[in-house]
Amino acid sequence: MSQKEEMQDHDLEKSGEALIDFIKSSKAESALQGAREKLQEFFEHHIKTKKTTTELLNDLVHAEEVVSNKLLHLEQQKSQMVQEMERMEQEVQRSLSKSQILDSEQEFLQKELEKLRDGEQEIQTLQQEVDEDTTEVIPSAIYVAQLYYKVTKIKLEVDPEPHILRGVHYGTDVASPINIDTSTRSPCEVSEDLWSLVNTEW
Repeated sequence: MSQKEEMQDHDLEKSGEALIDFIKSSKAESALQGAREKLQEFFEHHIKTKKTTTELLNDLVHAEEVVSNKLLHLEQQKSQMVQEMERMEQEVQRSLSKSQILDSEQEFLQKELEKLRDGEQEIQTLQQEVDEDTTEVIPSAIYVAQLYYKVTKIKLEVDPEPHILRGVHYGTDVASPINIDTSTRSPCEVSEDLWSLVNTEW
């Protein structure tokens, strides 16, 4: 071994011994213990911070879910309210339309009622005029009918068929029935048939 190498080994041994002596000293052990405690405190603070951060994140996610559900519920309520408002507007429009129709119908019925009242007044007036005329006309008509019977000896009957002329001619010897369909004869022909029954010998 060379002298140089021997010197290096000797220095290394001294350094090792000095390091061992330093480690064994109370100051080094106290410093090491302090470092360990600080490291433990840092680790515990880190764990606590991580736990707090996780809780905060969980609370934030939960709050976002709650807010999201509330917003969704509000949107649904808003949609329902809009639909209800539209339905109510439609109901109002239908009610207004019905009201307008009822007003028009009421106005029409009011006019019709006024027409009926006017018509009733006219009928009463005509009835009064007819009553007045009847007082004068009926005796005259009865006289004409009796005179017609005395001259012609023909008594006509009221038939349910308006186009059938029925009656009886009371001649000197025998009564002859009358049954003429006026729908197939002209008024002149019917008159001639009736007058042919009358005796013209005076």
